[in-house]
Amino acid sequence: MTAVPAPDREHGRGRLLVRVRPASPHGDGRAREHADKLWTAVRAADVYSAADLVTNALRAGLDAETVLLDVIGAVQRKVGVEWAANRMSVADEHAATAVNDRAIATLSAHRPTPARGRVTVACVDKEWHALPARLLAEVLRLRGWQVDYLGAQVPTVHLVGQIHRAGSTVVCLSGSLSTRLPVAHAAITAVQATGVPVMVGGRAFGVDGRHARLLGADAWASDARGAADRLAAGPLPVPRPPHQAVDDLPHLADREYTMVTRWARGLVRRTFQDLEQRLPTLRDYTDEQRGRTAEDLGQIVEFLAAALYVDDADVFTDFLAWTAEVLTARGVPAHAVLPGLDLLDGQLRGFPRARGLIADGREALGPFVRTRPVPAPAP
Repeated sequence: MTAVPAPDREHGRGRLLVRVRPASPHGDGRAREHADKLWTAVRAADVYSAADLVTNALRAGLDAETVLLDVIGAVQRKVGVEWAANRMSVADEHAATAVNDRAIATLSAHRPTPARGRVTVACVDKEWHALPARLLAEVLRLRGWQVDYLGAQVPTVHLVGQIHRAGSTVVCLSGSLSTRLPVAHAAITAVQATGVPVMVGGRAFGVDGRHARLLGADAWASDARGAADRLAAGPLPVPRPPHQAVDDLPHLADREYTMVTRWARGLVRRTFQDLEQRLPTLRDYTDEQRGRTAEDLGQIVEFLAAALYVDDADVFTDFLAWTAEVLTARGVPAHAVLPGLDLLDGQLRGFPRARGLIADGREALGPFVRTRPVPAPAP
């Protein structure tokens, strides 16, 4: 296992998982032209030029929603791609996001008087990737909704408290990382228990919304326009009665998710110790490299647990394929992941679902792994 040389890989991971989409039918050559100019400002970390570009785009005849989604949104997606390709550092990515956030704020004066219901928009707890939710909040405001935007990682208890205070008629929850699905499920259930329906969106819920349906959300949208269109089409259905996770997800009865989550720290620690015996070069790592290697192992265990929670191998295999892409872009051989998987497999002998996911993970890494021998696990 070799560390990826970036101090905030999770932040970049969330960016990449918002895959580049085809150009929106709402966009045109003018939108692409302004997006190119905004990209130049973003790379220069020039917040003033970015604000001017937004103003100029509006004066050129682009509507505010197109500027939000086909100019600012397009640039942010490119930021994720450039980070993953190792053409932007984490610091560059953070600076770019700050510039785009300032560009969004420039549109604040271009909002109609609220004429629809009240919507709460928030990220699920532990979800730091707030810009997609911010874009949705701004689109809904442009379309006449009164919006309470709560930002990143909102604890469920505070989300429910805000709903009671504000009297929201619908809650929109955003999640980019699949590891947030268990807390997203808790948030969906808690909000529905208040009688308020929940719409979810973001890569965590699957490109086809499969995890939104599995977790009992009242609606799912693939992007901000789709979410706004769905709300405009009519009220969401009344939530069903409160329920328990094990009732929704009967596969949790095997307790593999519970046990892997409970033992996560121990699994990482034991795997790291075994790696030191299996790969002597790891003993020569700097403290920073050792810390990053431990973080890599922690991420593998987290995504394994998330895949167990929703019983979907794609959650784990997509993460490993993404990791292989990033490692390769940074000159680190993807086969470095395999010893960690082997050692985890050895610790999970009584967990057939987890071991099946690890086997799927090895297969997913196949296209990225050069043909070379990998040491067998210690007996």
